[in-house]
Amino acid sequence: MTPPANVHGTAIVIGTTGLLFLGPSGAGKSAIALHCIEEARGRGLFSALVSDDQVLIHQAGGRIFARAPASIAGLAEVRGARIAKVATIEAVVLSRAIRPLEPPFAERLPPEGETAEVLPSVFLPLTRLPLFPGCTAFATLTALHPEILKS
Repeated sequence: MTPPANVHGTAIVIGTTGLLFLGPSGAGKSAIALHCIEEARGRGLFSALVSDDQVLIHQAGGRIFARAPASIAGLAEVRGARIAKVATIEAVVLSRAIRPLEPPFAERLPPEGETAEVLPSVFLPLTRLPLFPGCTAFATLTALHPEILKS
């Protein structure tokens, strides 16, 4: 087991799929993650926050786990409004990293097999999540990964 590392991001679960939203401060990780949680619930799927802003990540048994630091467990930043209490779960096995992108996009298509290094020499498959006007982040996410709806 690797010792936990504190990663700047937001971790959620939809069904049984653990997602880690990554990107610079102000990129909308928290808002998009909270939106995905609510939209998944609206479709009858289990979904919850694991951790917002800081995510403790460790590897054990070939899987990558995420949990919240105790000081921020159950809290999420709603930028420009307040820190809100949110339904959470203690930990999740991460399946994929998500990087929200605002237009204009530098590239039409990402490189095949793109990954994100979440611990030294530990990688998750990476999905670039383009944010299009008039299309929800959840709709784009599930178009790219329809398996999330079945997890």
